[in-house]
Order: sequence, then C-alpha cells, then structure tokens
Amino acid sequence: MPTGSDSSDAENVPPSALSDRISASLERADLTLGDLTDLLDEGSFALVLLVLMVPSALPVPTGGVTHLLELGALVVTAQYTFGREDLWLPKRVARHELGATFKEKAVPKLVAVVRWFERFTRRRFAGLLESTPARMLIGFALIVFVLGAFLAPPFSGLDTLPSLGVVVAAIGLLVGDGIVVALGLGIGVAGVALVVALGSVAWSLFA
Repeated sequence: MPTGSDSSDAENVPPSALSDRISASLERADLTLGDLTDLLDEGSFALVLLVLMVPSALPVPTGGVTHLLELGALVVTAQYTFGREDLWLPKRVARHELGATFKEKAVPKLVAVVRWFERFTRRRFAGLLESTPARMLIGFALIVFVLGAFLAPPFSGLDTLPSLGVVVAAIGLLVGDGIVVALGLGIGVAGVALVVALGSVAWSLFA
C-alpha cells in the first residue's frame, strides 16, 4: 500500500524533457507531417514548424523537398499568426512521410539542438508569448523568415540563418521561454538582412 511519502515523491517527478518527447514521437514508423499535429497538442504549431525548417537550418538530407517543406511552414505560420486553434496542412504536405533517412540523420540533430537549449531554457515571459499581440508579431516575423529562406538563391547557403531563426524561435515557443524566442527573432532578422544584401549585390552584377 503506497504511503504518503511515496505519493509526495511521485508528485515531484519532473515531466519528460521536451527532447525526449520529440525523440520518441519522431521514431514512429511511417510518420507523416500530418501525424505531428496530434503529438504535442498546444505545441503542435511550433513542433511542426520546427520539423519543417530543420532541413533548411541544419546540414541534413532533404531529398529535394526543402521548398515543399518551406511552403508548408508558411501555411503553419499563417495559421499561428491569426490564432487558428487546430493546425491544418495541405494534403500533399500532410501526407509527406519523414522517411528513414530523415529520421536517421535529421532527428538526431534536431534532438541534439533541443537538448542543448534545454540546458539554459526556463519559462520566462511565457504569459506574454501567449498574448494575441505578441503572437501576431512573432507570427509575422516567422513568415518573413520563412519567405527569406524560400527566396534565397539556391545552393548559396543563405537560407540557413533565416531557417535557424525559425527553429530557435520555435524551440522558445515550445518551452515557453521569451528570451529564446527573442534570440531566434534576432537570428532571423540577421539572416533576412544577409539574404537581401547579398541578393542585391548579385542582382547588380548580373542585371
């Protein structure tokens, strides 16, 4: 028969780390992007956005579908920005399987990045992040970053920083840490500025 002490100990057991939950969720066989909407409930927007943008932010195999994933990310950010409660994905994007190569190469890198951030994150300004003005401001910024990655010249590597900004901001949203979200926004702004600056130089050279 459990004692009061046992009950108290059970209540003090910390919840599973976000990285552990993501790892367990993404190891499912035949996992599609549409399946992700059921994994973390209120965090589904940030989780799906994180998975969609990781191939652009990190050196992982994409199977030539980076632009498709970025288009999906635009759909996700638009819904997040305007306060949609249930995430909807286009059928073509929702049916896209992550695939064995993605899960073997990308998932470990994704989990490693999340675990690194977990060492420093805690809930800071979480209430502010949940407010409608903050949500819209963050959402519009993420849309700009995804567009920056999508429009970056191919094979230039310029899509990395805007994509990384989205990834970091999504991690911040998942853990409710406003400081990490702000860091992601700063990275994204720098990345888009770099895309615009170098894109302008390239245009002037070939125009």
